Amino acid sequence: MTKPTYIVVVSLFVSGLCVTPFAIAGPAQQNKMATCNAQANEKGLGEGKGDERKAFMKECMSAKQAKAVKAGGTQQNKMKTCNKEAGEKGLKGDERKTFMSTCLSN
Repeated sequence: MTKPTYIVVVSLFVSGLCVTPFAIAGPAQQNKMATCNAQANEKGLGEGKGDERKAFMKECMSAKQAKAVKAGGTQQNKMKTCNKEAGEKGLKGDERKTFMSTCLSN
């Protein structure tokens, strides 16, 4: 392998190592964003609400959800709590799957 080829290969490998943690964290962040968006819409903070919505979204995205504390920390308790909340909200299909994933990961 020539020196320039070696440098390119090593550079690509190192850049891949730098990007991987962000790629792994992406789906969890997207789920949280979707959940916060849904909560904002439920509270009447639609897209046109400006500063009110921005403040809510900032708080929602940075907050550690109290659900994990309420659930007692065990996976079974979390599942019961999240399932109950999804039922109360009347979620079905993909919305329920996204909600449950986010809820259980918190």
